[in-house]
Amino acid sequence: MKRALISDIHSNLEALEAVLADIRAQGIEDIYCLGDVVGYGPNPRECIDQIMKCKVCLLGNHDQGALFDPEGFNTGAERAIFWTRDQLESTGDDPSAAHRRWDFLGVLPRNYQEGPYLFVHGSPRNPLNEYVFPEDIYNRRKMEKIFALIRGHSFQGHTHVPGVFTEDLRFFSPDEIGHQFKFGDAKTMVNVGSVGQPRDGDPRACYVVLDTEALTVTFHRVEYPLEQTVQKIYAVPELDNFLGDRLRDGR
Repeated sequence: MKRALISDIHSNLEALEAVLADIRAQGIEDIYCLGDVVGYGPNPRECIDQIMKCKVCLLGNHDQGALFDPEGFNTGAERAIFWTRDQLESTGDDPSAAHRRWDFLGVLPRNYQEGPYLFVHGSPRNPLNEYVFPEDIYNRRKMEKIFALIRGHSFQGHTHVPGVFTEDLRFFSPDEIGHQFKFGDAKTMVNVGSVGQPRDGDPRACYVVLDTEALTVTFHRVEYPLEQTVQKIYAVPELDNFLGDRLRDGR
């Protein structure tokens, strides 16, 4: 059975729509979102409306920041969160839509376990906020503590850097493994990358497909009309231009 795993949309509607179209073209119906639907980008309401259709959605730290007071955010991210909150509170012509979006965000779980597969936003140890970067393979104590919490395989986002961590403390970028990894008996952590704000030097939207029968995870990159998103960001004074500029570089 195949599942599409997406994460870190960050209110980038153009990227999300391109990814959803790519998923549909493969005949995949089950989509799991690993959090951060909002933050940074110009279309929080529209992105939430799309993600509501996913089979599973988890809470991300930016989603929580919109619900409550943002903590640990830099100035640009914090300003974007407060602007996002204003957008979500705006009722417009359909007051019930605002309630539906808040209600949706308000009940999102922090993790989801399905057999040997664990789904989180940050890490198995701290599902909301902990970053696991490729260079953490050199931090044996941190990685061993995290792997001890994994039953089989963990999927996460948060860093916006896709790749596979293995229990013997190695990290493989998608390019290094031909964009596909086959699971064995050893535990793994898979970062599914970011739909709306990639940070691995590739500006294309990123997501993965988990095949539980073939025991593989496959990384996909999707082109989208990036400049449309950039210009939308530029048009909103509360969103720093840097949030648009970085999309071009995939940083």
